[in-house]
Amino acid sequence: MSMLWTLDDMAKAMRATKSGALPDGVTGISIDSRTAGKGEAFFAIQGDNRDGHAFVGMALTGGASVAVVARSRTVQFAPDAPLLEVDDVLEGLRDLARAARARISHAKVIGVTGSVGKTGTKEALRLALGADGETYASVASYNNHWGVPLSLSRCPADVKYAVFEIGMNHPGEIVPLVAMVRPHVAIITTVEPVHLEYFGSVEKIADAKAEIFTGIEPGGVAVLNRDNNQYKRLAAAAKAAKVARVVTFGEDAKADSRLTRFSLQPDSSTIEADILGEHVTYKLGAPGKHLVLNSLAVLTAAALAGADLALAALALDRLAAPTGRGARATLKLPVGSALLIDESYNANPASMRAAIALLGHAAIGPRGRRIAVLGDMLELGDQGNKLHAALAAPIEAAGIDLVYCSGPQMRALWEALPSGRRGGYAETAAALESPVLEAIRDGDAVMVKGSLGSKMGPIVKALERQFPKQPALEAQS
Repeated sequence: MSMLWTLDDMAKAMRATKSGALPDGVTGISIDSRTAGKGEAFFAIQGDNRDGHAFVGMALTGGASVAVVARSRTVQFAPDAPLLEVDDVLEGLRDLARAARARISHAKVIGVTGSVGKTGTKEALRLALGADGETYASVASYNNHWGVPLSLSRCPADVKYAVFEIGMNHPGEIVPLVAMVRPHVAIITTVEPVHLEYFGSVEKIADAKAEIFTGIEPGGVAVLNRDNNQYKRLAAAAKAAKVARVVTFGEDAKADSRLTRFSLQPDSSTIEADILGEHVTYKLGAPGKHLVLNSLAVLTAAALAGADLALAALALDRLAAPTGRGARATLKLPVGSALLIDESYNANPASMRAAIALLGHAAIGPRGRRIAVLGDMLELGDQGNKLHAALAAPIEAAGIDLVYCSGPQMRALWEALPSGRRGGYAETAAALESPVLEAIRDGDAVMVKGSLGSKMGPIVKALERQFPKQPALEAQS
C-alpha cells in the first residue's frame, strides 16, 4: 500500500516525540486494535468505556507499525516499542486532522449535516464526484468528535474532492468539527425532530445544524432544503454567518435546483430535475423519494464544486443502500422467498416515515404482505409517545399490511393501529424475534427499523440465519 503519512510529517503535525524503532511512514490511521492494518498508526484513544493504551500491544502485534500514546503512559511500554508520544492522544488526532486539511488546500471540500440522510448523501457524493476525479469520503457514519478528525487524518494528499459527514446530538458540537473540515460547500439535508430530548424544539435543532455555517470557507456556499419548515431560519443563520451564497433544492417552485418529474420504482427511481438552470435526467440506483430529494443536493454540490454534472448524474445509477439503511436481500423460505429491507441502523420520525413509504413501494408476491417490524425511536423526550403514535397515518397511507412493535414507546403506535394491522407487540426486540420469524411467508416484504439502542439489528440477523440470504431479486410482483 502507498504511504499516507511520513513519520516526520505526523510528528511535526502533532508535536510528538519519537521513540523506538520507527518506520518511515504509515499506510493508514486506526483507533481500533482489532482492525488496525499492516503498516498503520494506532491511536490509543481514551474512550467512554475503554482506554486504547490497554490495546497497544495487540495493535502492534496485529500489524500496526507505530502507536500514538500519551506521554504520561509511555512507562508501560517496552523501550524499543515504536511510539509517537503526545500530550493528549485525541488532541493529537485533531492536530493531524488539521494538517490533513491544510495539505488538501487544492481540493474542493464538501461538508454534510442534517437530521436525516447524512450518510446516504455522503455516499452519493462519493459516487457523483468520483466520476469526475479522485474523491475521498469518510467511511460509515464517522461524524462525531473522534469520527471527523479520524476521517480527515485518513484523507490522501492528492485528492480532487473530499466529503465529510458532520453530526451532533448536543448544541455546540458542530462548531469545532466544521472548524477542522472547513468546507467550500456545506449541505444541510433537512431538519427534523431528532434528539428532541437534548434540544426541546425543532427550532433549536435547526440552530445547532446551522453551526456548520461557522466553518464554511470564504466565498463558500450553503446548500439548503427549500421544502423544509426550517428553511427560512437556516437561511437567516447563513446570512448572519456571512456565508457568501445560499443555494436551495427541493420541489418548491423557488428552489435553485428543482425536482420537475420523478418515478419511484421498487428498487430505483428515475428523475428529471433542473440543477442550477441545467436540465438533467438520471436514474438513482436505490429507491425512495427521500433519496430522490437528497440527490438534488448531491448534484447541486457537485456542480458548485466544479465537477462535470452529466458524469455526476450518470454515476448515481450505481447508488446502493448500505447495511442497516435500506439494504435489501432475498430470504429463501422453505416454500418460496421473501424480501428483507434492513433499516435497523437507526430511526427517528423522519427516517421512519421514509422507510415506511419505501416499504409501501416494495414489490410483493400474489399472496405477499408488506410487514413493518418497528422498535422504539429514542431521544425524543416528552414528545416520544405522540411521535410514535403519529406513525399510524403513514403506515395506513403506505398500505402496510402488518406491523410488529417492540419497546415501551412503540406501545403508543400499537394502540393507535387498527386491529387488522396488528401483527404482534413485545416489550423488547428479543421477544419479538420468534413471532416475526413465524409470520414470514412466500411473497412477503418485511422491513426492520428502530433506533440503534432498541436493538432491532439482531432480528435482521435472526431472519438471515433462519432463511439463507441472497442478493435481492425484487421480481415477485
